[in-house]
Amino acid sequence: MLKKFLLVLLPLASIFPAFTKPGKSKLMNDNELTPAEKKAGWVLLFDGKTLNGWKSYKDRPNDSWEAVNGEIHCKENNVQHRNDLVTKNLYGDFELEFDWKLVKGANSGLIYRANDAHEHTFESGPEYQLIDDVGYPDKLEDWQKSGANYDMNAPSQLTAKPAGEYNHSKIVAKGAHVEHWLNGVKVVDTEFWTDAWKKRKSESKWKDEAEYGMIKSGHICLQDHGGGGVWFKNVKIKKL
Repeated sequence: MLKKFLLVLLPLASIFPAFTKPGKSKLMNDNELTPAEKKAGWVLLFDGKTLNGWKSYKDRPNDSWEAVNGEIHCKENNVQHRNDLVTKNLYGDFELEFDWKLVKGANSGLIYRANDAHEHTFESGPEYQLIDDVGYPDKLEDWQKSGANYDMNAPSQLTAKPAGEYNHSKIVAKGAHVEHWLNGVKVVDTEFWTDAWKKRKSESKWKDEAEYGMIKSGHICLQDHGGGGVWFKNVKIKKL
């Protein structure tokens, strides 16, 4: 009888390993770094509770951003003063990772290497586009879709998840070389400041913005495009 009992129990142990090895596995919580990430130089830009380390662009009045439920949220309603949220620190060469989601039809972006000298963050810093590719009410060009280097490089593939689901993004910026990743796929791989880049800029909406894309170190900015409806979490950066 004991032998038969053990023959039944062993397969169950393989199906339910947590019962046989309690406490051996633990899923990481949002907005935390693993010991390996800390050792590699990663730093959280969002602690999951506060907006410490962030400020309103150009220190303008702003009530559109909040830290709630472990997320940075750009509110849709009951907002009097909208503005982009930017890091207090400046970053030049870096690897940045973040998770984001949108409500249906929403539009936002993450802008990097931006300065405070312009009316808008996107007039100096390149923009990693975040948008509801399917539900946005207007027709979108490829260079306007999620993962794009907005108005400069269209994503090579459309890999964004439907509105309401979280996406994982990565930006690698080292000197002139910039990569945009979306949900594990490299969708932009480009070189800034080349003749080809200058030509593309001259044909874009940035043609009259001399500083656009030229800044070597600047703020990382979460864009309030005007309607809110965007969430961020697990925002972390490693200097290169």
